Amino acid sequence: MPHGPAPGTPLLSEPLRRERCRILHTVHDRVEDVADTAVGVMRAEIPSYALQDERFFADVREQVLEHYRMQLAALAGDRGIAPEDLVFSRAAAMRRARAGFALEDWISAFRVGRQVLWDALLDCAGTSAEAQQAALSLVTPLMRYVDYASTHAAQAYVEYQQHVVADADRERRDLLDQLLAGVAPTRGPLSAAAQAYGIGPHSPMMAVVAVCVGDTRTGDLTSAEHGYATTASISVAGPWAGRTLVVVRHEEVVAVPVVRAGMTPDDICAHFEAVQQRLARRGTMLSMGISTVAHGACELPRAYEEARAALDLVPSGGGVAALPRLSPFDYLALRADDLARQLVDPRVRVLLEEDRRRGDTLAATIRAFAEADLNLRLAADRLRVHHNTAHYRLRRIEERTGRNPRRIADLLELLVALAVRDGAREGEEGR
Repeated sequence: MPHGPAPGTPLLSEPLRRERCRILHTVHDRVEDVADTAVGVMRAEIPSYALQDERFFADVREQVLEHYRMQLAALAGDRGIAPEDLVFSRAAAMRRARAGFALEDWISAFRVGRQVLWDALLDCAGTSAEAQQAALSLVTPLMRYVDYASTHAAQAYVEYQQHVVADADRERRDLLDQLLAGVAPTRGPLSAAAQAYGIGPHSPMMAVVAVCVGDTRTGDLTSAEHGYATTASISVAGPWAGRTLVVVRHEEVVAVPVVRAGMTPDDICAHFEAVQQRLARRGTMLSMGISTVAHGACELPRAYEEARAALDLVPSGGGVAALPRLSPFDYLALRADDLARQLVDPRVRVLLEEDRRRGDTLAATIRAFAEADLNLRLAADRLRVHHNTAHYRLRRIEERTGRNPRRIADLLELLVALAVRDGAREGEEGR
């Protein structure tokens, strides 16, 4: 860091210079009392300081005294301040940061110290015009010192916080790597980290994998910015208490939410769907795959592979594929390939494509009839049509396809054809 600005004694008349020296020497003689006043104000005005013990305030007082003596000496001797002069302040900043104090609290302490010192300078100056003018000549150099010293301390804060963030990222990555190997840590720092996330050897967990597929604002696919935005959004409290392990890993974001007491897998799916939608509104388009429940760390590798496989079910434009919300039938239909589509009877395929263009009335009838357990009148009621209309539709389906929806095997084939058709349509829309 470059040298700080010299206090800079302005061009003063000899009487003003003498008044200036008198003020500085008077404050220097009272500096212990001035420091006590500053500490008292800090204790009263800074909430996080008010909670501390006397040992903490003894350290604060020592720092205040060091700063005051340095300022007074610099002002009296007209010399600059070098970075090495502020080593003591840098060390104190590190201690405050390590203890968890916010940077704004540290800056507030600087503000209080500056104000108390200025009040002391005015008090020692007296009320004569010459003394007041001499005191005013100290304003600019005093402000320069405070600005330089506080900037120097803030740099120490930032460096420490960067170090903490890097350590925390490394710890999360190490923890995830161990979990994805199927082992929950049982001792050491990683065990403590796992406990902080509610993760134990037998905890029910799920795996979520998210990848960025686009930025509606820039079209950019850079993963770092979106990855950290995603981790921040996922870490926001969901419908449960506690933290969620979230890691930016290669080009994906991996989360390991714990299914806590009173929760269901659907609660977790709903939370991550809300995250995906919230980020989409802000311009970050994500694809998310969500696994089924892993009963313990030994099953987490399987859950992770499930979440990655679920990504294949998401259209290329982004969205969420949550396996707990899919039936085996839905999953198999979504995974259908070109061969499965070719196996659908052409008569069925043609009818369903025509029906889609005309509003899907026949498709809705097939689904309603199946959901009503082949009760045609109940299906008609749910469709809000006369039962004769529903009967006509079923007869038309049979005439066109050769499949009778009243037969279980034929109805199942029609449902599979519908699911394959809709799955293919989603893929086309994503592209």
